[in-house]
Amino acid sequence: MGAPKVSVSVAVPLAVEQSLMFKEAGSAGEAVRRQLGLNGAVLAEAGRRLRALKPHTVVTCARGSSDHAATFAKYLIETRLGLPTASAALSVSSVYDSHPNFERVVFLAISQSGQSPDLIKAIEAAKAGGATVVTMINAEGSPAAALADIHIPLQAGVERSVAATKSYIASLAALIGLIAAWTEDDHLAATLDTAPALLERAFALDWTMATERLRSAQGLYVIARGVGFAVAQEAALKLKETCGLHAEAFSAAEVRHGPMAIVGRGFPVLAMAQDDEARDSVAEAAAEFAGRGANVMLAGAAVEGALHLPTIDADPILQPLLLVQSFYRMAATLAVARGFDPDRPPHLNKVTETL
Repeated sequence: MGAPKVSVSVAVPLAVEQSLMFKEAGSAGEAVRRQLGLNGAVLAEAGRRLRALKPHTVVTCARGSSDHAATFAKYLIETRLGLPTASAALSVSSVYDSHPNFERVVFLAISQSGQSPDLIKAIEAAKAGGATVVTMINAEGSPAAALADIHIPLQAGVERSVAATKSYIASLAALIGLIAAWTEDDHLAATLDTAPALLERAFALDWTMATERLRSAQGLYVIARGVGFAVAQEAALKLKETCGLHAEAFSAAEVRHGPMAIVGRGFPVLAMAQDDEARDSVAEAAAEFAGRGANVMLAGAAVEGALHLPTIDADPILQPLLLVQSFYRMAATLAVARGFDPDRPPHLNKVTETL
C-alpha cells in the first residue's frame, strides 16, 4: 500500500518562522534553482575530466552534515557508476600523518565552509598521493576549494544558522548533478531540474503530528535504507543539535540486529522511505515496530499502526531531498516546542575547526 500524497500547509508559530533555521531551510528550493542556473558548464567539464580519468575508486572526505551527503554520494556512485566508494578517516592524515596511495582515485571533499584544518590536511595528503580532488563547498574563496582539481560551488548562499539545512540539500543536488554529467544521463539531469519546485512544496507539508509525538520524548531511532539512509543520518543529527533529543540513525537492515532489542511499547521511531527497491525493507521494519506498540512515524509508505506523514510524489532519487526538507520544518518547530532555540545549539559553532 502506497503512502498518502498530501500537500497540506500548516500554520507555524511566529517564533519559529523568525528563526534562521526555518528561513534558510525554506530557501533550499531557491538555492538549488540558483545552483542549476550557475553550474552547468562546471559540471559538464567535471564529467568530461572524470570520464577521461577512468578512476577505480572514489574516496569521500567530510564531517557532520556534509558526511551525510557523502553517504548519499556513496549510494549514487556505486549504483550509477559501479565504483567502490569509501569514507576517508581524516585523522589518518591530520593526526597520524600517514600518506596513502591515491593514484587514479577521485577524492571527493564536501564542506559548508571548506576551512576545517583536518579537511585541508586530508586534501593535501590526497593530492600528494596522486588523487584527483573534487570539492563541493558552499563558502566562496575557501582554502579547500583552492586546492581542488575540480571545484563545484554549492551556490546555497551565506548560511547563518548553525544547523546546516539549505547547504545540505544543495550538496545532495550537486551530487546528482555531478553523476548526471559524469554518466551523461540526460534523464537524471532533467529529473534534477524539477527539484526546486518540489522542494518548495515539500517544505509546506504538515508534519506537526510528529512534533506532538516527540515533544516530550527523550530519544528515538531514525531509520531509512539505500539512498535515503543519508537523510536518516542527517535527521538524527539535527534532532540532537536543535531539539536536545538523543537520536540514532540506522539502516532498516542494520536496525534488525542489536538495536531492535530496545524498541518496545512507546519507543519513538521516525522512518523515511523513498519509492525504490529499498522501500519494502523500511516498511517491513516500521510494521514490525508498530506491531510491538512502538510510536512509529512513517513517511513514504503506509503500514498499520504507524502515523503516516505526508510526502511529495517524485522520482525516487529526489525523494530523499524532499523528505529531509519536510523534516527540517518539523525539526525547527519541534525545537521551539521543546524550549530550544534552533539557531543557538549549545556548545556549537557554525565552523568547526577540527585538528
